[in-house]
Amino acid sequence: MIRVVLPAHLRTLARVGGDVELEVEGNVTQRSVLDALEARFPMLRGTIRDQVTQQRRPFLRFFACSEDLSHEPPDTPLPDAVASGSEPFFIIGAIAGG
Repeated sequence: MIRVVLPAHLRTLARVGGDVELEVEGNVTQRSVLDALEARFPMLRGTIRDQVTQQRRPFLRFFACSEDLSHEPPDTPLPDAVASGSEPFFIIGAIAGG
């Protein structure tokens, strides 16, 4: 079971109150986690990554095990602690402005 922590605006859109738990088949990668997330919560399609290019949206970041994984290739395996469910996969809304 994979745990995903969403930013507040995406939790509201998905109508969830806390962490999301997902079953992921095969290798646990950013792509497989996001595919499972969008399958379970179709209203999130296009909010985390572009629907056509599958690229991460500019003001979102991915973290796991205290590491920024935002620029990792989407098919790179996530850390074992995320795959085992002992650590969550974080989707963080970036803060921008001046």
